Amino acid sequence: ANFGMFFGGGDRERPNLFVTLALMFIMPMAATIIQMTVSRNREFMADEGSAKMTGHPEWLQSALAKLDNYARGTELPEADPQTAHMFIINPFSGKDISLSQLFATHPSTEQRIERLEALK
Repeated sequence: ANFGMFFGGGDRERPNLFVTLALMFIMPMAATIIQMTVSRNREFMADEGSAKMTGHPEWLQSALAKLDNYARGTELPEADPQTAHMFIINPFSGKDISLSQLFATHPSTEQRIERLEALK
């Protein structure tokens, strides 16, 4: 009887506290995942636009590879996860972060180069 408020308890007029609490934790995470997905898609669209505008996707591929090679060997102390989306490449690519690509603000440089290769 004490757990009735968490599992509905038969009173259908009141909101279920358990569902409300679960949604309070799940929805912000879902919103963040959506935001990161949109950010990665915008990055791909910007790359595609650049390749079409110049007519030479290999130029951007080369530049991305050079930037990525530089970033892998460089620690960026001023990089902050809240401003990572403002960098041209992932500022944390030189760090070993075990989080999945789900929360990444940027697609990997390899993914970007592969997409540009498909445009040739």
